[in-house]
Amino acid sequence: MTKASQQYRLIILACGASLACAAPTMAAMVELQADLKASNEVPPNESTGTGSVTATFDTDSNKLSWKGAVSGLSGQVTAAHFHAAEAGRNGAVAVAIIGVDKGSFEGSATLTDTQAEDLMAGKWYVNIHTATHKAGEIRGQVKK
Repeated sequence: MTKASQQYRLIILACGASLACAAPTMAAMVELQADLKASNEVPPNESTGTGSVTATFDTDSNKLSWKGAVSGLSGQVTAAHFHAAEAGRNGAVAVAIIGVDKGSFEGSATLTDTQAEDLMAGKWYVNIHTATHKAGEIRGQVKK
């Protein structure tokens, strides 16, 4: 084998190794859902309202996208949010949800790293507020 041939093989080997190390990582798209009902509220209430939210979380960009619907509430929705807390606990508002008063809604937000960690750890819930139930009429923990 000639010296030029050996050098050529070393160059090819080095290029292959650097490409293997530089391979892009693929973002994970995580599917999430929340089943909204009055018995999930803290404390629970007597509402017969229901709702659901489906969401997708892109772990590369930290973008959370959601769609949802509510029905049977005691009155008009006054506010809706994703909150940060474990099931059975109340927590601070993390992200506002707009358009719930129309019955169906969708939106998206880019989360901070801390918000993303809490979301993936199951420490977020959706809460729908009405005039009758100012602290929340229906609620559901966001789960994978």
